Amino acid sequence: MAFGDYPAEYNPKVHGPYDPARYYGRPDTPFGQLKLNEIGAWLGRRNKNPRAVMGAVSRAWWRWQHKYVQPKRAGIAPVFQIITGSMLFFYIINYGKISKCHVGSVSELSTGLTHLHVKLVCLS
Repeated sequence: MAFGDYPAEYNPKVHGPYDPARYYGRPDTPFGQLKLNEIGAWLGRRNKNPRAVMGAVSRAWWRWQHKYVQPKRAGIAPVFQIITGSMLFFYIINYGKISKCHVGSVSELSTGLTHLHVKLVCLS
């Protein structure tokens, strides 16, 4: 299969129009319906080569697109999902710098109301 070709399992006479979000291979038990003792065998049946992994990522991308981005009345959910994913990604890549920080001194202001000012000290 070359780049841009249909999957080998796809048959237009059987499956109808091509849907990039659908898996055309042999169906298996969905992960949510497995018992705990069946998980090892289920993982063993997965195709783990790079082409199969990229196909799974592509199908997940298209399913997300069809559900959140491309409907006639799309909401704000994909924006929040992208923002949350970006925050998580940048937290992970900066975790080494963030973990060197600790809370320093706590001071109170006497202005009638008590305000706490927390000084964050980062070791360089």
